[in-house]
Amino acid sequence: MSLHLLRSLLVVSLLAATAFAAPNPFAGTWKLNPAKSVLTDQMKVDAAGPNRYTLNFSGTDTETIVADGTDQPGLYGSTFAITVVSPREWKGVRKSGGHITITGIWDLSEDGNTLTDHFTGYRADGSTSNLLYIYKRITPGPGFVGTWESTSEQVNSVYELQIQPYGSDGLSLVNAAQKMTQNLNFDDKDYAAQGPDLPDGYACSAHRLSGRAFAMTRKINTKILDTQQVEVSPDGKTLTMTIHIPGRSKPDIQVFDRQ
Repeated sequence: MSLHLLRSLLVVSLLAATAFAAPNPFAGTWKLNPAKSVLTDQMKVDAAGPNRYTLNFSGTDTETIVADGTDQPGLYGSTFAITVVSPREWKGVRKSGGHITITGIWDLSEDGNTLTDHFTGYRADGSTSNLLYIYKRITPGPGFVGTWESTSEQVNSVYELQIQPYGSDGLSLVNAAQKMTQNLNFDDKDYAAQGPDLPDGYACSAHRLSGRAFAMTRKINTKILDTQQVEVSPDGKTLTMTIHIPGRSKPDIQVFDRQ
């Protein structure tokens, strides 16, 4: 066999291998499917003095707020305000950098055992996300005081995630509505994310579990916000995020369909 022919065959083989290489299973646009997801939420409200409350919305993080309608220092550089509209209705407003990022209208049932949260998130692109959560009381308490766990949720907006290859072996997760980009390499090292509403110190690390799955840990400085397992189904049509938040016994399961 001539050297020229051998080189030609090697080039053809290389091109064929490239053409038939398996595509990145994560790459694409993914849309949340609320019907397949289990968006379990839990929050806790403790009395901390006259008209003063300690709130826990996620993990072990707490903030103590006087319910007088004024903006007060909250978690990770945000402010939070609680307005007592009536004995059975509260309004909460969180701001970051002076602009509103979240509002919640809480309605308490007459028997005090059910709480309805009309939640609105304000995205960086000017759009909003809307959810209707219904919680049941799981610890006793007067009024809004107690521990609450969601029993149902209604998602009234679209949530999409774009995933692209990054570097030689990483991924880039893009939330266009929030103007947020998280680049990852699978080396368990922290990589900062970019986005206008992210707190200082926000970063994420990841490592592969298989060709179709990886584990991810989100942090603010050294404090863990959550750990996630992200997996694509064998047919490549579904992406599932199983999210474990410190202090909670039940995970949040988000299921996305490929677009």
